Amino acid sequence: MSLKILFVSLGCDKNLVDSEHMLSRLYRDGFSMTDSEEEADIIIVNTCAFIESAKEESIETILQMAAYKEKGRLKALLATGCLSQRYARQIREQIPEVDGVLGTNSYDDIVPVLHAVLDGLPQTRIDDLDDLPDDEEAGRLLTTAGHYAYLKIAEGCDKHCSYCIIPKLRGSYRSVPMIKLIKEARELVSQGVRELILVAQETTLYGSDLYGRKMLPELLDKLNDIEGLRWIRILYAYPEEIDQELIQAMVRNDKVLHYIDMPIQHGDDEILRRMGRRTNQDDIRKKVAMLRGAMPDIAIRTTVICGFPGETDQMHQNLLDFIDEMQFDRLGAFAYSQEEDTPAALFAGQLDQKVKEARLARVMEKQQKINFAMNESLVGSDLEAIIEGKVADEPAYVGRTYRDAPDVDGYIFVSGENDVFHTGDLVMTHVSGAYEYDLIGEPTDESSQ
Repeated sequence: MSLKILFVSLGCDKNLVDSEHMLSRLYRDGFSMTDSEEEADIIIVNTCAFIESAKEESIETILQMAAYKEKGRLKALLATGCLSQRYARQIREQIPEVDGVLGTNSYDDIVPVLHAVLDGLPQTRIDDLDDLPDDEEAGRLLTTAGHYAYLKIAEGCDKHCSYCIIPKLRGSYRSVPMIKLIKEARELVSQGVRELILVAQETTLYGSDLYGRKMLPELLDKLNDIEGLRWIRILYAYPEEIDQELIQAMVRNDKVLHYIDMPIQHGDDEILRRMGRRTNQDDIRKKVAMLRGAMPDIAIRTTVICGFPGETDQMHQNLLDFIDEMQFDRLGAFAYSQEEDTPAALFAGQLDQKVKEARLARVMEKQQKINFAMNESLVGSDLEAIIEGKVADEPAYVGRTYRDAPDVDGYIFVSGENDVFHTGDLVMTHVSGAYEYDLIGEPTDESSQ
């Protein structure tokens, strides 16, 4: 009987792609999967260490899983991912229950490391951050219900923003060769994937290291040609790298959704300078105008940081005013996290956590009003939705429109009895109601696809 593995994936969607590659390797090697801690012979935690709260969640999860060496049947506990890359020695010293540690660029060794651990040989595998793991033949074991998948087009980052630890955890920017991406995309679509979500630390620079120029537009052209693929969504597009070539590729390719995640991180010019960002208010205004001018229906999502060192009340007000001016369709906000080994951690003017949380709350209160007004403006329109599942005990389904990325944006609740729709169906809906973040819809006469 094969050993059972419980796999816990924490953090971002990019980390999830790494998890899916590891799961495929393990499954192909004969291991089986379980979602029960008590039944697990092996537990693997793919960790995150982007901000303090993520580190705490990763450590707490490892400690919780370690307890099953006493109360369960656990034979091996492995930690992978960003926390392992950053604190491999500390994990091995302070959590002796951990038998194996793999860094962010070492996950392709998951099978031999696990076998060594099961043979009683503790392992630490931290490879240099100058290449890419060998994933070409590994495949993916999807964890996203099968109708959508993330396509990680690059690893690492060269921007070195003053608050960010990612370059030290993930290395410099390294694009995945286009031929490999197209092959992976075709394989995913053959498995039933209808929506591909392009991710990287920064998608807009794709190809610049391999081909000497930005190649995201050409990648979109090639993905658009894949038969059976219906939606292509772009996340993590830095504003300074968005240009007319990319915008025109979004316009000409009918499968590319009029949606973009464009993190700006703040709306005050001095704070943006101190963050090491390469834009200011005027730059961002111009990029938003370019996007909306070419695609009036585009949904622009952004992210901001509240309580950066030295942020005064006026600077915070400048952020609020800029959010009000820009009317972003979607916005996520985070309280600044003072991360060791980053320049900003040593900046003067570190703010109290309560101040940061209060400013975060004000940002989200403002955005909630913007979201509600935008959702109300959609009432009476027809939008295509991809069905995520059935609402329990209700004659309705949960879906997402082109305006909604999984897990971070809203939903549309589509009326329908049992077995009318199935997960992954694309359904034209008439928007009949609005909440702060979600919509209500009725299916039109057009059939599901």
